[in-house]
Amino acid sequence: MTIPFHPGELDIQARAGVLEQVAAFGQRAIRTYMPDQHREFFAQLPWLLAAGLDVNGQPQASVLWGEPGFAHTPEATLLRVNALPQADDPLAGCLHKGWRLGLLGLELPTRRRNRLNGRIVARDSTGFTVLAEQSFGNCPRYIQARTCSPHQRQAGPSLQGHGLAEDWLSLVRRSDTLFIASQHSGEHNGGVDVSHRGGPLGFVELGQDGRLWLPDYSGNNLFNTLGNLLLEPRCALLFIDFASGDLLHLEARAEILWPANAGHPLPPGALRMVALEPGRWTLRRSRLPLQFGDAEPSPHLPGA
Repeated sequence: MTIPFHPGELDIQARAGVLEQVAAFGQRAIRTYMPDQHREFFAQLPWLLAAGLDVNGQPQASVLWGEPGFAHTPEATLLRVNALPQADDPLAGCLHKGWRLGLLGLELPTRRRNRLNGRIVARDSTGFTVLAEQSFGNCPRYIQARTCSPHQRQAGPSLQGHGLAEDWLSLVRRSDTLFIASQHSGEHNGGVDVSHRGGPLGFVELGQDGRLWLPDYSGNNLFNTLGNLLLEPRCALLFIDFASGDLLHLEARAEILWPANAGHPLPPGALRMVALEPGRWTLRRSRLPLQFGDAEPSPHLPGA
């Protein structure tokens, strides 16, 4: 029996008491190809969340965009993306042939999302092609529904720095959504992941220790992200300002805190916390050429 999880994921699953339950699900749901409904889904999206590794093995998180159909599937094992990162995007140095990549298709109006992790098998001046290694759907919990339409923007400046900065803290404090990139370097069931995290407005808090505290709620129990972070604490966060199109790319080091070692009571609904020490950051003003409507909060949010 082949289990599609690496030691970090299995460790977290065991500690959460879901090891046997998840093993059977993983064998059924995690594939090395995209089913037809996933292929159709990717082709209708105007954006795609992405995670890669830079030359130092540091994960980077970003978003790519284009007219629906810019991401499409020549065959069930391949996803072609006709888009490339802008020059100041931290993902720009991560798209090399043979390198691992994590992709997340997310349709905010319907709260539907599908994952594709694999390796880049082709790269040219217009985009790249990924060979699927793990393809699976994700549960829609904690996704805030938003309408989405094309919207031309005049690109603003790119700011950079290291550690906590008022330049980006205000965005974090008013966010209800983020994306986190993580990785496991092992050949067996390893790879790069990009995952959605959502919560009440301002759900990521700045702790007295200078770290960002991210609550971890109940989900599909696969623990792809936490399993990666257990073995490799380096990660990257992407925050999106859905009003202005600003993109915050933030490198971080993560520590998983269970109730016994969190040091204080967990927020309502949280089962664990992830404490994130901020590192290098890039704030790219007015970049995402999409207009989003007001958020319709997830019915699964604590207190909903």
